[in-house]
Amino acid sequence: MAMVVRNTGLVLYLWTVFIQFSRMSGLGINELLYFRVISPEEIGYIFSAAPAKDFGGDFTSSYDEIFLVPADPADGCSDLEDREIIQGQVILVERGGCSFVQKARHVEEAGGKAVLIADNAEDNDSQYLDMITDGSTAKPSIPALFLLGRDGMMIRRSLQRQALPWAVISIPVNVSSLASFPLKQPPWTLCNMWKVDEMPSSTACSFLESLERNLKTTRMSAKKQDYY
Repeated sequence: MAMVVRNTGLVLYLWTVFIQFSRMSGLGINELLYFRVISPEEIGYIFSAAPAKDFGGDFTSSYDEIFLVPADPADGCSDLEDREIIQGQVILVERGGCSFVQKARHVEEAGGKAVLIADNAEDNDSQYLDMITDGSTAKPSIPALFLLGRDGMMIRRSLQRQALPWAVISIPVNVSSLASFPLKQPPWTLCNMWKVDEMPSSTACSFLESLERNLKTTRMSAKKQDYY
């Protein structure tokens, strides 16, 4: 019984810290879209991403299992390879080299269902970006989402280490119905939340950081906007 009470208290505390964390990072919980990695299991967390501000569409359906396929070329600035794999899936693209609109357009032309554009600053674990149009008239209609650099890097690294061509994800995820959602976020995000709350270095945070080190990876500012 005591364990249940402690766990419930921890979840409630993390929800409070998460709301504070979201406000400081420039986006509220309802302004983000969430997805869960099902496979590989070592990164089986719920990740958050920021929808593009003035281009791209919305998810009209939810997908319990869909592939998250790293783009080739990684920056998505030219025609994508392996179109038979990309067809109907969510594509992971790296920021840089061309505009966000161009990346989304290339994914859409290749048959992708949606695009996640990961920041090329791999140490970015908190600063979301408003992705805006580059001024071109032809706007992509698929959902386009900005992913934190740390999250993108950890997903790619896990796939590379296990020689997997894609991850399996569930998207979008309704986190408001998940009482334990704060505990299901990546450990580097949870640790960041504790630091935002000015909690001193703790056993819990050290444990979370050790999980990140196990994935062989070597921190908050106002939200910005950009087109590339």
